[in-house]
Amino acid sequence: MTEGYIQVTGGRVFYKKIGDGSGVPLLILHGGPGSTHHTYKPLELLGEERPVIFYDQLGSGGSDRPDDLSLWTLDRFIDELSEIRQALGLEQVHLLGHSWGTMLAASYMLTKPKGVKSVIFSSPCLSALQWAEDQKANLKTLPVETQEVIMRCEKEGTTDSKEYREAVKAFNNQFVCRKEEIPKEWKAPKGAFNPVIYETMWGTSEFNPTGSLKEYDVTPRLSELHLPVLFTCGYYDEATPKTTKGYADLVEEAQFHVFKESAHMPYMEEPEEYRQVIRQFLKSVETDGIR
Repeated sequence: MTEGYIQVTGGRVFYKKIGDGSGVPLLILHGGPGSTHHTYKPLELLGEERPVIFYDQLGSGGSDRPDDLSLWTLDRFIDELSEIRQALGLEQVHLLGHSWGTMLAASYMLTKPKGVKSVIFSSPCLSALQWAEDQKANLKTLPVETQEVIMRCEKEGTTDSKEYREAVKAFNNQFVCRKEEIPKEWKAPKGAFNPVIYETMWGTSEFNPTGSLKEYDVTPRLSELHLPVLFTCGYYDEATPKTTKGYADLVEEAQFHVFKESAHMPYMEEPEEYRQVIRQFLKSVETDGIR
């Protein structure tokens, strides 16, 4: 394992590289925005075949935390990804983005970077409006009392209240992570998440994007992706199978997989199957040259 820091626009970011296999390196783009690499620990075992690189995006986790709201833009995070590839000499690379990381991956790919062998969109959010609509539909499956608390607190701006947190926890137990017990080493340490980035770019909650990404929609340009692409999601995912399949249908010959026992974090909920699906996809790209 190698750890260190990379200077990017705005500060230093923490990175960790696991494995030294002969396969093309895999770079993980974590969710959020404002989250960290910690919950992706189950993916370290992919390092048996190839280097797997994790990093905390600027402002979160072990990276610097500059107090400058102008840094929290999609374009800067795209530049950060380019700077990381250059610093680590990743002339060839596979990208795996999860949740917000799929927004970053898609937007980065539309800059036409060289050397990207494939992209994996894990539980994708590629249209903010569609995401909000899907969460409204998911919310309607919960008890009426839970729905009413969430809607009332959203309307009144009391999303920092205890009752709101409890209602969101009920939602998360259904659509974010259905695993009752998470190993301690898979959890992000306290304070690793940066709510300022999340609120600046997305908003105060999953249900109502109000930040700079509120009109994000890359779906009209997904057909421009001409490389091997895999879309995955959980059966109970916030990133619903219907929506994720719809994204996959916009990319020529893209592959699509649903993890039947998972919600939004199949890499933690079904880690063995998740690794196997990713492993097989990467191997097929490198050995068979599939699309």
